[in-house]
Amino acid sequence: MKGGMQGMLKQVQKMQAEMERVQQELANKTVTEESGGGMVKATVNGKKEVVSLEIDNEIVQSGDKEMLEDLTVAAVNKALEAAGKMAEEELGAVTRGMIPPGMNIPGM
Repeated sequence: MKGGMQGMLKQVQKMQAEMERVQQELANKTVTEESGGGMVKATVNGKKEVVSLEIDNEIVQSGDKEMLEDLTVAAVNKALEAAGKMAEEELGAVTRGMIPPGMNIPGM
């Protein structure tokens, strides 16, 4: 039994190291989403941090503050959702095969 526990512990340590590596890589991977037909573009990294926001001059010059706010919120929310999916896929690839089906580990 002791050998089995050591093997499992090594497997867990390997998975943790791989998860840390992937999380570091996610900081450098980005997704960009837009709203208003491209009038507002939000870029978010895999750690769900907004890294850039582009706003078309046309919407700024229109003076429609409410529309600009709505388009910004929509673009940022879409980008955050896409970044979350990207992170889920990347981290899921690490845990796939290492965690028995049905076992729910928070944060994984």
